[in-house]
Amino acid sequence: MIIVTTDQIPGRTVRKTLGLVRGNTIRARHVGHDLSAAFKNIVGGEIRDYTKMMAESREQALDRMVEEARQLGADAILGLRFTTSMIMQSASEILAYGTAVVLD
Repeated sequence: MIIVTTDQIPGRTVRKTLGLVRGNTIRARHVGHDLSAAFKNIVGGEIRDYTKMMAESREQALDRMVEEARQLGADAILGLRFTTSMIMQSASEILAYGTAVVLD
């Protein structure tokens, strides 16, 4: 599966556009990690647990989007984008989306 953030792939032609594909995940923070994060907020520095959680969340959303594209018969996804939104005080959604296509 070819995945790009652009609307085209140099040297390749889109034979068929299959439509929007997306994958998402919602993750909640761990209370213990919140205490560590509160301390980091005071003294500064990277909150590694949250960095790891968000990276894993992006990968899971991406995997789910790719699976949806494969089920449609796509061999590429164009215009990949990520978006994040807060669902509630301690939970965030990561959404990956793009356009599933078949290339020549």
